[in-house]
Amino acid sequence: MVRSRGRVAAGLAVLLAAAGAVAGVTSASAAGQVTAAFAKDYDWGTGYQGRYTISNGTAAAITSWRVEFDLPAGSTLGTYWDVLITQSGNHYVATNRTYNGTVPAGGSTVFGFIVSGSGTPVNCTINGASCAGGGTPPTSPSPSRTTPASPTSSPTAPPSSSPPVTPPPGGKKVVGYFVEWGVYARNYHVKNIYTSGSAAKLTHLLYAFGNVQNGQCTIGDPYADYDRFYSAAESVDGVADTWDAGALRGNFGQLRRLKRMFPNLKVIWSFGGWTWSPGFTQAAANPTAFANSCYNLVEDPRWADVFDGIDIDWEYPGACGISCDSSPRSAFPSLMSALRARFGPNYLVTAAITADGTADGKIDAADYAGAAQYVNWFMPMTYDYFGAWDADGPTAPHSPLTSYSGIPISGFYADAAIQKLKGLGIPASKLLLGVGFYGRGWTGVSQSAPGGAASGPAPGTYEQGVDDYKVLKGRCPATGTVAGTAYAFCGGQWWSYDTPSTIAGKMSYANNQGLGGAFVWELSGDTSNGELITAVRNGIG
Repeated sequence: MVRSRGRVAAGLAVLLAAAGAVAGVTSASAAGQVTAAFAKDYDWGTGYQGRYTISNGTAAAITSWRVEFDLPAGSTLGTYWDVLITQSGNHYVATNRTYNGTVPAGGSTVFGFIVSGSGTPVNCTINGASCAGGGTPPTSPSPSRTTPASPTSSPTAPPSSSPPVTPPPGGKKVVGYFVEWGVYARNYHVKNIYTSGSAAKLTHLLYAFGNVQNGQCTIGDPYADYDRFYSAAESVDGVADTWDAGALRGNFGQLRRLKRMFPNLKVIWSFGGWTWSPGFTQAAANPTAFANSCYNLVEDPRWADVFDGIDIDWEYPGACGISCDSSPRSAFPSLMSALRARFGPNYLVTAAITADGTADGKIDAADYAGAAQYVNWFMPMTYDYFGAWDADGPTAPHSPLTSYSGIPISGFYADAAIQKLKGLGIPASKLLLGVGFYGRGWTGVSQSAPGGAASGPAPGTYEQGVDDYKVLKGRCPATGTVAGTAYAFCGGQWWSYDTPSTIAGKMSYANNQGLGGAFVWELSGDTSNGELITAVRNGIG
């Protein structure tokens, strides 16, 4: 129930090879020697992420390098980046890429890899001598390899301080939306997901939005998605993008790096949203063609390793959103069935759906129960029930958990939607509770309690009538609670939003209902230290 484009709604990450650049930093290697030092970045018991740092302690640049090592029985090398690797039994030969073969005097470069098993490399040599020191660089370029790294990858290994994601108990999901347009006025980037602590608390990250045009999945914003250059200061891993041919930049490149830092984090590409949902009407007319187009885009070789699934945010099948859809009730399950068939059983297929709990409302317009067998989970959008699009009020919380005396529309609250969906036979474990990291508000209000008259939308940072929690918590602090959420009255303005305290209550509700977890729209509204996502993560399970 979004009123603008600015709204929606496990295991080891599969990484493809990644391309990078030489890190021209001072080397700690012995004087006059070329060394290769192994280190583990993270270890999750059944495997680990490792790296070799090649340091040039000589007085002249080297122009190529070759590292050889063995892995003990029971351990195998899988994904790797910034390197070309060939294998013979348990012996591995790693040679430089074209862009990182030259290492200046006193400089270093890094390549990384994922190992299944606990065994660490042994019998290491660099350029034919011990990795602990020595070695003369080859005079000719490295030979071509039969298993080259992908030319579409991003640079170097992540910081070693990043902890892997620890899933909540009981397989519960903590899902957060990241919006592509956040990189503009909001100045919110993938790096902020890491520095706020959010990445360590999420199990899944939803990237919003891909477009739906002419019955197909299409790119939403090419510049933000895969072209924007990230400097070292802006980048999630502190390494600048390159302009090398085929290098992946933008949000996709940053997400690839984030997944290296948090191997258990899954990333799902979401399509549609409020603004781009009209495209689903044509897509639903040929679900197979639509599903094929989505698969081809999500699995584009330039970024296939970034995404673990697809999310559909159709607002709303058989009902009205930004436009009205006349598809039959069967259209939604047909669309989701085609996606599941095309993506297969190992991909995540999810959907953000209406949370309209009224009789004969939007839930009744589509066969959500019939689609449940094809999805990993549904995300009923349990927010945006009320807002200043009704400019004169009455004031009402946009994200009520329960009903309350004076609620403007019966059935416009989270529990009504959850109970209705469960009543259709949708398993509770396939339903996630939605939480907004923002508030909605009115101005010209004279009473602090809900239900007051207003003169229009309150001013907001980016648009009227809506603002982020991180802004509202200081500008208009909460003065009361109603229906499981908070509200605030200040200077003639009335706002409603969730706080860490009300989120704790909502998570308790989700647990008591046996729900599969919670999702949030969207991460940039949280504080710089992740107050709200911390409350979600601590409360679910």
